[in-house]
Amino acid sequence: MKKLSVITVTYNAEHTIERTLESVRQQSYPHIEHIIVDGASKDNTFSLIQRFKIQNSKIISEPDKGIYDAMNKAVLMATGDYLCFLNAGDTFYTNITVEEIINYQLSIVNYSPDILYGETAIVDDNGRFLHMRRLKAPETLTWKSFRQGMLVCHQAFIVKRELFKPYDLSYRFSSDFDWCIRMMKKAKQIHNTHLTLINYLNEGMTTANRKASLKERYRIMTKYYGAVSTFFYHIWFIVRAIVMPEKTARTGRK
Repeated sequence: MKKLSVITVTYNAEHTIERTLESVRQQSYPHIEHIIVDGASKDNTFSLIQRFKIQNSKIISEPDKGIYDAMNKAVLMATGDYLCFLNAGDTFYTNITVEEIINYQLSIVNYSPDILYGETAIVDDNGRFLHMRRLKAPETLTWKSFRQGMLVCHQAFIVKRELFKPYDLSYRFSSDFDWCIRMMKKAKQIHNTHLTLINYLNEGMTTANRKASLKERYRIMTKYYGAVSTFFYHIWFIVRAIVMPEKTARTGRK
């Protein structure tokens, strides 16, 4: 049976971490390990994690160089066939999501894809559904797809562990964008699950630092897709934002 390593990195997340821990614990699929790397939180995050008594887990709390450094550390501890990054406040969409991915999806394709991906629901601080992620996962995903933006949420992007290469720490806010592109360039088989996989907490580090994150993404897109292509795609992004305000206002989508 395939084993999934769920990776959660935390820092001062006492108000959101329990929801994530509970979601992983309630999964119907038994072959899951939970790797938790805490960045020496100054609140009650680590004590909450310890009190939760998580089975099949590896937990450390120590200073790090940021979220992507913590993710790199976590992968070194992982032993699963696949990696899923589920941050504090994020949850699996349902209690059978992992079982649907591993038992059902892999039996359909009858091989082990390098990457599996799906859709993402956005939730508020209380875990209540707000809306589906505005950028919809494409039917067929390749590394060139991200020239249109990050069409698949990092949390809904599940990668075979043997494919993994470390996150580039020169990007502070958008290394996940760069990493996903690198993984797709390396992958031979990418599988669309056609499932909603993740409930994603509306507020996160990248959202809180949106301006810096967008600048990094522009640099990343220029590196992979060229300066001219990136410039014209960003003109389209502006047009898209202007022509969709009615839908945004009606649904609360961002």
